[in-house]
Amino acid sequence: MPPLLPRVLAVLLAAPLLAQAQNPAPFRLFANTYYVGTQDASSVLITSSEGHVLIDAGLPDSSSTIIANIATLGFRIEDVRMIMNSHGHAEHAGGLAELQRRSDALVYASPSSALDLAAGEVGPDDPQYHAAAKFPPVTDMRLARDGSHYTLGPIKLTAHATAGHTPGGMSWSWQSCEAGRCLEMVYADSLEAVSRPGFKFSASCEYPNVLDDFSHSFALLEKLPCDVLVSAHPQASMLWQRLAASADKGVDAFVDAGACRAYAAAARNALATRLDSEKP
Repeated sequence: MPPLLPRVLAVLLAAPLLAQAQNPAPFRLFANTYYVGTQDASSVLITSSEGHVLIDAGLPDSSSTIIANIATLGFRIEDVRMIMNSHGHAEHAGGLAELQRRSDALVYASPSSALDLAAGEVGPDDPQYHAAAKFPPVTDMRLARDGSHYTLGPIKLTAHATAGHTPGGMSWSWQSCEAGRCLEMVYADSLEAVSRPGFKFSASCEYPNVLDDFSHSFALLEKLPCDVLVSAHPQASMLWQRLAASADKGVDAFVDAGACRAYAAAARNALATRLDSEKP
């Protein structure tokens, strides 16, 4: 069994406890973009005078934390108009139903993830089928398509299909501006090759195009304009180290034009290690 798998499965089994762990106070990444998630699962708020956009919803128990974080920043969950999903695992979609109920926002997900959100669990083509935790289903969604743009007032997001970790993985990009300075912001979906016991990325009947999907995702993130990166799991993009450095550097601590390339390269190397472990 690959060394990362036991830890990931332990996280999934302990999902209800993660939201109770020590969580960071919300903070500004740049301009109108803020981190409002937990220690282990990202959630990002993009604000405007015409309403706000939220990306990802954490675990079911994380919804109250996200709502409180939004309020701490001086905003209201009722003003969130759109909630964008990365993929249908409980640590990213578990709070969607409650956050939608509280905000009456439109939820956007890829066609594959929308099936998972409606069921409250992943389907058999997901590498973590029967290993990922269930979560409250989402009954009202809009489909997000690769390359499509979604606008709320001055906020314009672009959806990017980044499958592999799940068949429906979706990353998001937008631009945030302040005092004449505009930065390319990226919320990158998970790219880890983790699975239930017995699943092989090198030979999967349930998800036969998984390696092609990973290859597309790596190439896309390597080329995507990317000044500030937040990954679906914040530690994967060194967010906490950047936050610590921001005490001296301010928001510039979060700026790294090579962050998306490094994120994709690390995931590519991890996949290669996983495929080596699957050889007889």
